[in-house]
Amino acid sequence: MKKRDFVKEKFSRVTRRYDLVNTLGSLGRDASWRKKAAAELREYAGPLLDLCAGTMALSLELIRQRPRTVVALDLTPEMLFYGIFRHRGSPYFPFLRPVCGDAEDLPFPAHTFYGATMAFGLRNLSRPKKGLHEIYRVLKPGGKLAILEFSRPKNPLFAPIYRFYLFRYMPLLGGWLTGDAEAYRYLARSIYEFPAPEVVLAWMEESGFSSLRAQSLTLGVVTIYTGVKP
Repeated sequence: MKKRDFVKEKFSRVTRRYDLVNTLGSLGRDASWRKKAAAELREYAGPLLDLCAGTMALSLELIRQRPRTVVALDLTPEMLFYGIFRHRGSPYFPFLRPVCGDAEDLPFPAHTFYGATMAFGLRNLSRPKKGLHEIYRVLKPGGKLAILEFSRPKNPLFAPIYRFYLFRYMPLLGGWLTGDAEAYRYLARSIYEFPAPEVVLAWMEESGFSSLRAQSLTLGVVTIYTGVKP
């Protein structure tokens, strides 16, 4: 099975408990990570593009920090529909524009968005560099990209603890809550197979982004990558 199809199938199966597993698995840190990522685009007007948006948690955080149009794109319709169901009563919901689509082949003209975000989605793309090229294409000149992604801690004391957490605890927790432990075994593999931050920054530079930065959070568990389209 192609990676794209595998990811789509797995996310469609864990949709209803996806946010709960994220919150429990991160010990509640996921909300603060999203706030920091969204803050990178606080000064940018809409429209913004939130890629691999899932249930649109980051999309809503972008709007909460500054009300403006946010297009929330995800490959899995079940995730978007569940996000619509969950957030339909929010005062920020009218600013949302859910779109089912592929981050590697964006259905938007060039120079459409003032900024773009992607939370925990880059490592799930079959061709992450193609996704970065597409983001660059649809951003306006001066537009900013903020990527929130898992990374591997480098601290020699914490690294083995985190590895145990990923490969043992998360499949147990995710399997118990969603019934699909394999989805969370994939999560662990995808994090440990994903390139180091300096490689991701090199990909962004290759795509044309400048003013590059990688900000490590929570002992290196996640990294926020930012870049600007000149």
